[in-house]
Amino acid sequence: QVQLAESGGGSVQTGGSLRLSCVVSGYTYSNLYMGWFRQAPGKEREGVAAIYPGGSTTYCADSVKGRFTISRDNAKNTLYLQMNSLLPEDTATYYCAASPGWVGCAAWFRYNYWGQGAQVTVSS
Repeated sequence: QVQLAESGGGSVQTGGSLRLSCVVSGYTYSNLYMGWFRQAPGKEREGVAAIYPGGSTTYCADSVKGRFTISRDNAKNTLYLQMNSLLPEDTATYYCAASPGWVGCAAWFRYNYWGQGAQVTVSS
């Protein structure tokens, strides 16, 4: 059974940083395409970033480019999201997602496996 376990959420002030982690078990992690998504209350789930097994990346929203960095460590079965210069509008529940094939940013429903979510709250 594939499991994704997230950690690293929390509360910070504007301009602060957080790093989310997502540990994957039950699958050959190095074969998985991974993504980060977020959902704020009353809003649709939106893509944040996605990464290929080999490490190539794509960022889904212009608002996170230059501030967020997606990365992975295949030896540790772990996906990361480094978030810098956080803003109140980044407040959301963040989810990691996994798929055996490339999905990218838009079609979140095509990811096969999901983490439980990590709350990120940014205060002004």
